Amino acid sequence: MEFHPVPIIILISLAVVVADATVPSDVYWQKVLPNTAMPKALRHLLPEEDEGLGDEAVDVGVGGGGVSVGTGPDGSKYLWWRHHPHHPYHPWHEPFIYRYAASQDQLRDDPNVALFFLEKDLHPSKKLNLHFTKTTTGAKLLPRHVAETIPFSSNEFSDILNRFSVEPGSAEALEMKKTIEECEVPAMEGEDKYCATSLEAMVDYSTSKLGKNVKVMATEVGKEESPQQEFTISPGVTKMVGDKRVVCHGQNYPYAVFHCHASHATKAYLVPMVGADGTKVKAVAACHIDTSKWNPRHLAFQVLEVKPGTVPICHFLPEDHIVWTSK
Repeated sequence: MEFHPVPIIILISLAVVVADATVPSDVYWQKVLPNTAMPKALRHLLPEEDEGLGDEAVDVGVGGGGVSVGTGPDGSKYLWWRHHPHHPYHPWHEPFIYRYAASQDQLRDDPNVALFFLEKDLHPSKKLNLHFTKTTTGAKLLPRHVAETIPFSSNEFSDILNRFSVEPGSAEALEMKKTIEECEVPAMEGEDKYCATSLEAMVDYSTSKLGKNVKVMATEVGKEESPQQEFTISPGVTKMVGDKRVVCHGQNYPYAVFHCHASHATKAYLVPMVGADGTKVKAVAACHIDTSKWNPRHLAFQVLEVKPGTVPICHFLPEDHIVWTSK
């Protein structure tokens, strides 16, 4: 099933905000994290023009659609959603939320199935059949002072659909509802979770867990839309220091939303590899040491044929997911 709504422009009045709240997102990053490089996966989600929501519109479009913010005739801020979503809706849950069981449809059709592996296989010359993808439509990040004016809760879901002129019960509405509900699910024991609706919110959450001396990473694939193929792990696998991470998974929504979770029992690796067609990848892998609280029918256990809590479960991250780690 795919989204096929009619392209529209939505005008939503937003409150005027004070000037010091309109610091561009990339400037906020530089202020808080002056010694930390922003990964390409996040840079690509920044508005093409971020002028602090001055007189000109700020384009945070999603390809042919997306979100723009500008100034209306009355001086108020407005949000336009140029609506051309094209990402297919799938009924299964995000595979990186570990309380859910995987359906047979997900095991058959979800490309993320191939990303799960056992830590013992993380060594040079190991061959893995992988498909690195972006799991979202590439919706742009909204500045925090704009994102915070937009409802984001199940209790206000009807209002959210009205604001974006999304038909209740449509594929797109189901995708939005799933994103919000997964954000509202309580964290598992030993885990802390948070959904960031802006880059600034992600920075604040991650640094509250790790401090400001951090490294931020994402998987980088040398070729756009690289097909599923056999990859060989190259020499140079690097384990990151410490065992506390914040991992932020991109979600499907009209603007960029990241489902972040912090855990004390997670290892992270940088893994160079080369595909059969010569595509070079710098992959980020996360290995979860304690999986005893995961759903025993989670995708990883069914694919790897292991039981919860017996061995570390690892997965490579899709291109639009982010790992934060202490330096």
